[in-house]
Amino acid sequence: MIGLVVLAGLIAGCGSGRKSLNKRVTLWRSDKIPYGTYYAYENLQSIFPGASVVINKRSPDRYKSYSLKNLTDDADSVTYDDEKTTNIIVSTQVIPDDDEVAAILGMVARGQHVFISSLRIGETLLDSLHLKTAFYTSAYNTDDSLTVSVNNPETNDSLAFSYPGFALDNYFVSVDSSIAAVLGKDQYGRPNFVQFNYEGGGSLFIHLAPVAFSNFFLLHKNNKAYYDNVLSYLPKNSEVVRWDEYFRYHTSGGDHGSEKEGKGLFGAGSWLGKQPGLSKAMWLLLLLMAFIYAFESKRKQRIIPVIQPLKNASVDFVKTIGRLYFQRRDNKNLAQKMTVHFQDHVRSKYGIRASLNDPEFEKRLAWKTGYDSNAIKDLLYYMNMLQDEPEVSEEGLLELNRKLEHFYKYA
Repeated sequence: MIGLVVLAGLIAGCGSGRKSLNKRVTLWRSDKIPYGTYYAYENLQSIFPGASVVINKRSPDRYKSYSLKNLTDDADSVTYDDEKTTNIIVSTQVIPDDDEVAAILGMVARGQHVFISSLRIGETLLDSLHLKTAFYTSAYNTDDSLTVSVNNPETNDSLAFSYPGFALDNYFVSVDSSIAAVLGKDQYGRPNFVQFNYEGGGSLFIHLAPVAFSNFFLLHKNNKAYYDNVLSYLPKNSEVVRWDEYFRYHTSGGDHGSEKEGKGLFGAGSWLGKQPGLSKAMWLLLLLMAFIYAFESKRKQRIIPVIQPLKNASVDFVKTIGRLYFQRRDNKNLAQKMTVHFQDHVRSKYGIRASLNDPEFEKRLAWKTGYDSNAIKDLLYYMNMLQDEPEVSEEGLLELNRKLEHFYKYA
């Protein structure tokens, strides 16, 4: 029944006539579009028949100071038991801060099981596990098909699965085989799925092809078997399965409560705040500088500024607005404005009505500008991906700027 509902959603996403496939990669449990994860979420009960499936929107370090045994989550009214709790995180990026990394590893050490599937994993967590991935910034594999394999938990045979959608996968270039077991690989035999077992009975899984949990992938031919094999490494007797949504909206720790407060330059949680002598000296120095400035500024006559003649400040205005958004770290808004400016530029210079999701627009723009068609396809896909992200990192914004500057220069 679930498969039929999602299939209907896929058909609706594909549309009819000249409408193209919905290419938005959301990995969202409520989305029935091709790159949502509705089918994967709804089938959790078949993998964990006796478990309560709950949604988690809290930071993992909420539990860092105490065990989860007999702890009741007020939001879900579910009592957690470490050894029978499974956490599943499927997101385009999972970038925990230092406290959250310690909390995740602490959960596993106490006997919990954590499964993370993401294109981009935070460097702090990777370093803790002696892992290194091929891609860390927003540049991923943009091939038009994906092939992945997983070892069967019972026979250990390698089973391969593929589909004609976006690849968007990553792979490990360095794995410490003394502590990690490779469970899956990409089409070139490079590891993309590893497992870590802990003495306390817990386990941690890192998986780098999250689109393999999308509706499109799982409903293509017999790819549901890939889902079954990957999740079968998690204990079937789990009593609680937490589908994590926290990292969908938080990167590098984010802002999630008072326990993150006091980590400014002089905050109690900062390194400087932990050095009382040095901290007091810095405050004294700042007070002295303010005192000197207050008296010296009154004793000396200020320099009379030179009034520059009026000039065309349109370019300076644009640069100033750009710097304002960048300094405010409003990367999402700035990326949207850069996209709107690109559309206006194409419309005014080439007389083409810009539509980022229209394949015909890609062809017309390549024909009129003489710009490489693959580069145009990559630029338009990248703009669409940033629009769907809840937040845009500085690396992602700089990558968008680099692509646009190259287009403006050579188109």
